[in-house]
Amino acid sequence: MKQGFYIVIEGINGLGKSTQINQLSQKLNAAGLATKQLREPDSTTDLTARTIRTITQDPSYQINTRTEVLLYNAARAQSLDLIGKLTKRGVSCLVDRNYLSTLAYQYHGRGDVDDYDLFNSIINFAVGEMEPDLTIVLDAPVKVVKQRTKQRYQGERFDNLDDQLLERIRQGYLIEAKSRGLPVIDASSSIEDTTNNIWKEVIKLLKSGPVVKHAKPLKAPAGPQKTSKSTNPFITKLESGRHHITDEGKAFLEESVTDSEGDVYVFKDKLSNATVAAAMARLSRRFDDMRITILDEFAMGGGKDEGLLRRVITAYGDDSVQQLAGLHLVVENASNLLTKKLEWGRLAAYLEQSTRYIYFDEKDESGRYRYFTPTNLDKRTTELYEKTINTIFDLYSDMVYKLTDYVRSESTASKEEQDGAWKAATRAQACDVLRAVLPVATKSTVGIYASGQALENMIMNLQADPLLEARETGDAILEQARKVTPVFLERADRPDRGGATVAYRANTKKAVRGIAKTIGQGYADATQPVELSDFWPKNELELLPHMLYEHTDLSLKDVEAAISSWNYEQKQLAFKTYLGERLNRRHKPGRALENAHYVWDLVCDYGAFRDLQRHRMVDDMQWQELTPRYGYDVPELIEQAGLEDDFQKCFDLSFKLHSALVSGGYELEAQYATLLGHLMRWKVTFNAREAYHWIELRTSPHGHSSYRKLTKQMYDKLAEVHPLLAEGMIFVNQDEDPELARLAAEKYSQFKLEQLDNQVKKK
Repeated sequence: MKQGFYIVIEGINGLGKSTQINQLSQKLNAAGLATKQLREPDSTTDLTARTIRTITQDPSYQINTRTEVLLYNAARAQSLDLIGKLTKRGVSCLVDRNYLSTLAYQYHGRGDVDDYDLFNSIINFAVGEMEPDLTIVLDAPVKVVKQRTKQRYQGERFDNLDDQLLERIRQGYLIEAKSRGLPVIDASSSIEDTTNNIWKEVIKLLKSGPVVKHAKPLKAPAGPQKTSKSTNPFITKLESGRHHITDEGKAFLEESVTDSEGDVYVFKDKLSNATVAAAMARLSRRFDDMRITILDEFAMGGGKDEGLLRRVITAYGDDSVQQLAGLHLVVENASNLLTKKLEWGRLAAYLEQSTRYIYFDEKDESGRYRYFTPTNLDKRTTELYEKTINTIFDLYSDMVYKLTDYVRSESTASKEEQDGAWKAATRAQACDVLRAVLPVATKSTVGIYASGQALENMIMNLQADPLLEARETGDAILEQARKVTPVFLERADRPDRGGATVAYRANTKKAVRGIAKTIGQGYADATQPVELSDFWPKNELELLPHMLYEHTDLSLKDVEAAISSWNYEQKQLAFKTYLGERLNRRHKPGRALENAHYVWDLVCDYGAFRDLQRHRMVDDMQWQELTPRYGYDVPELIEQAGLEDDFQKCFDLSFKLHSALVSGGYELEAQYATLLGHLMRWKVTFNAREAYHWIELRTSPHGHSSYRKLTKQMYDKLAEVHPLLAEGMIFVNQDEDPELARLAAEKYSQFKLEQLDNQVKKK
């Protein structure tokens, strides 16, 4: 008698598994095959399985995860016994769920028992040789599933799960399907489309016939083993215990690393970032060359076995391994308020569209200027908001072209010099000035590169933010990043991990904000834009022991005692020797300068802050909510071009809109109404080594005039308290003409492009 098929339809509740099993049954019956529809581990004809289900599905029974796994698999063993008997009699069993549900719900979903191997051992014991001939995983977004099942709550244990848990379960199914090579079918479309896609997979099975079942071992037998070439074609283990790389293994390494034999090598794209990170995690527990580890543990899965990665990362510390894998992500259409929240973390890299080189009056496909409208505003407020912002953009658009024309008309460059570089430089000069009237609501694109750990921290910080745009973006980043590196973000929203961290941050911010309100609100004098609030050491020569320490065999106190008798000239000579002969601003003195610190309280326009905030190597950076109350500056070029009235009109409109939003209860959202030219208050703490980088870079002549002026004042105040350190900052720019410097920079860029073009033509 011909054996029947064992076919499983899997996925979270609400995907229509029962409907699809019924549809499939009809198709197979029409093809002349006998079928039986079952739900595993609840066989409708097995009393034991049905009795166990009574316990597992009733939420009134308090069951922990381990008990739950054991009970489900006890029922599963009973159900599979029946399925085995039916398929031997030629009946095809169409089954709703199998052991993937245990992995998806209890392991990936609950996550309170991290031993993946233990789960599989229990499952293997219950399943024995009863592997399905075909397992199809249905999938749809959680929102779609929730909509379908909102009227179907039946009071069982896994009904009415919260969205975050359901998403983890869904991702668990996708991870298991990918690692096992199972087909995944989109069930968010029509029933007919889903049925047709399932039938395509079943047709393949009908053509090939039932698979031969083999029992799966729980674990490899104990004792020394010879790994045969048929088990792992990449590596064999010799009697001596050493490993031998086969020709296939050498070929795999050639594709995976830049040098398969040398001591230094870089990984190529063949291995995913997550795989490389997991392999590095094994370094703490395995003595072998890491290339041996890769061939032995990771190569068999093509270097992308999600199940293996999860087991390794769980076993060897995902918190540290998260630092070894990263990804690139992009956030489009982020308001300029959101961009700073995205860039809040220190340990990531960011790039965004510059307001200094692009005309921001271009409209989108719907004819709207590129600005963000908060979605939680009421209808009347939204109308006022958009009318005001549109008017400001209209004024910006008119002024930016007029100012470009004015700059070019006043240029002293000869006709021969008025080339592409000149046009770019004059355009940038106009954009530089007019960016002041762009609203903080202006949209931008932010490119980010972050390690898994930095990304998780970014997500949690955004989710804890009181601003709705930030929270929604945090959720979106988590959803998209999980499609690429789910292993590293498993706990980002678990109630006991990421969820608890988000709640801690949000609650703490709210509580501190409440305390801060009690000390009164007011706007401090902004006429002194740079205040050096504190600094250490009070005498910069106290850094000298730190400079000498690594070159002695003495304790720090002994070094201090040894040089205490030196006169000022000796100390000054040693100090300057440590600073060295610097030939460009990238030659930074040693890390002893990281002992000196400066605390700055600053006032500048938001546009300048956008640039300065990107400095990552600072100890502390905090900024206050944006407001028009500190006022703004009118650039001299605006007055010269006769655009002062329209320029000031933008700020008047912004002030009125900000006031209206605050009065309407939208205090946080009122920040979107401020302009990049509005002054703001913020503070930053950094060490002397970072001061070299910050001050020399931000006074360079091609920098924006607003932060060049601010940074020059920072330099002057630092020089008052630490003259020797300031004297070493020989690349602080004092008085170059920014217009000429920008033109020179554009000329050099054009020259480099021409050189590249010539090289291409020669080839």
